[in-house]
Amino acid sequence: MPTADPALPAPASTGIAGLDNVLGGGLTPERLYLVEGTPGTGKTTLGMGFLLAGAAAGETGLYVTLSETEAELRAVAATHGWSLDAINLFEMVPEAGFAEEQEQTLLHPSEVELGETVRGVMSKVEALRPQRVVIDSLSELRLLAQSAIRYRRQILALKHFFSTRRCTVLVLDDKSSEEGDLQLHSIAHGVIALEQTLSGFGAQRRRMHVVKMRGLRYRGGYHDFEIERGGLAVYPRLVASEHRGDTEDRIVSTGSSELDALLGGGLVPGTATLFSGPAGVGKTTTTVQCMVAALERGERAAYFLFDERLPTLLKRSRTLGMDLQPFIDEGRLHIRAIDPAELSPGEFANAVRQAVEEDGAGTIVIDSLNAYLQAMPTEKFLTLQMHELLGYLGEHGVVTLLILGQHGLVGDIRAEVDISYLADSVVQLRFFEAFGEMRQAISAIKTRTTQHERTIREFRIDGNGLTLGEPLIAFQGVLTGVPVFRGDGAALMGDTGGDVRVQSG
Repeated sequence: MPTADPALPAPASTGIAGLDNVLGGGLTPERLYLVEGTPGTGKTTLGMGFLLAGAAAGETGLYVTLSETEAELRAVAATHGWSLDAINLFEMVPEAGFAEEQEQTLLHPSEVELGETVRGVMSKVEALRPQRVVIDSLSELRLLAQSAIRYRRQILALKHFFSTRRCTVLVLDDKSSEEGDLQLHSIAHGVIALEQTLSGFGAQRRRMHVVKMRGLRYRGGYHDFEIERGGLAVYPRLVASEHRGDTEDRIVSTGSSELDALLGGGLVPGTATLFSGPAGVGKTTTTVQCMVAALERGERAAYFLFDERLPTLLKRSRTLGMDLQPFIDEGRLHIRAIDPAELSPGEFANAVRQAVEEDGAGTIVIDSLNAYLQAMPTEKFLTLQMHELLGYLGEHGVVTLLILGQHGLVGDIRAEVDISYLADSVVQLRFFEAFGEMRQAISAIKTRTTQHERTIREFRIDGNGLTLGEPLIAFQGVLTGVPVFRGDGAALMGDTGGDVRVQSG
């Protein structure tokens, strides 16, 4: 994570933990900063939180509103459960300003009215001597200025004035200026941009990035955030290299000795295992069995469920002899059902971090990557996000289990996105047709940490969970879904667990 320069004064907290993390601790005090974004991106909420954080630290705060009324600001604060009594509100156009005796003020030339507005802000600052100031918003000053030169001069005058009064200032701008107007960017000490986008379906997505911040090492790039009750929740972009840790050199069981043998001994902490295959082939059941084995060893786990309903998962697992409810009741298993249309990638990465760092989860399950893909703007971003997330989990020694659904049942089967190269181990599950029946086969495509079996085994899922059979040595083309039988006979798994001898001819 970025760190503040010890030679600089202690940073001023923004009141938002995630934003402070992005900035390496907070803002450099006694500087002027620009927060820009279209209406609805959370500028006012950020400004209020900044002043309330200062009030909690014993600093005087002043909120200057040029567009909204004091009643509107208090109503916004109430939705977050805040009281603004600890800060000073200054409404530049009070109701009395529209009285008949003040009517001529509205007829003054724009430069006169602009000067009066700026002088009004200065006089209020002189009277209160605040340590923190928020001006909302500069679009009103821009309209009054009428020209870029006059506007820039007034902003420079304000900046110089605040610098002599030792104020930390946030000026809010709704980006109503012409596209490409960077007047404020060159003047402000730092610039934070808030954005809001809409996809074809689902909730709007909000993200921010630091355009510039003089004298601070900050985390660049986009960071997702949400407006919640209590302020902005910022989810800093995950950077795996910032989370170095020591991992144990050991192998843990999957709960099946046959599957352990297929993987070369079992699962290695700090690695990611991808289970891929068509719908209904048993990916989730195999993954749950691996997770239950970890829980039975006394470890903790977190399951992020994208695809199906939680009651369905619990019922099916219980039917297969893997009851998850006792582990949930003990608090060692946390299952979070996620709607990908409502969750941003940054929020998801933050939830995974909380499961590891706060809940102590040693096993993380993501079911499935297909639904996670729907939460991403493009396939390229999914790969980059997963690279950082898997790197982070690897540094913490977590056993990561990933599920990827593929299109089709037999024959040519494809996935929406190929991230098999990111996983340390890849297990392929396939349907295949043999002698008039649909059967299931499993094979380890790769493991980076152990010497795995190169056989293809039949497997069955029943009330005892996952059971593997002997290698399908008498078949060729099992992974195509339509194998060719070669030999005098072959051992296939029967319904009762015994082998079925199949005669040729």
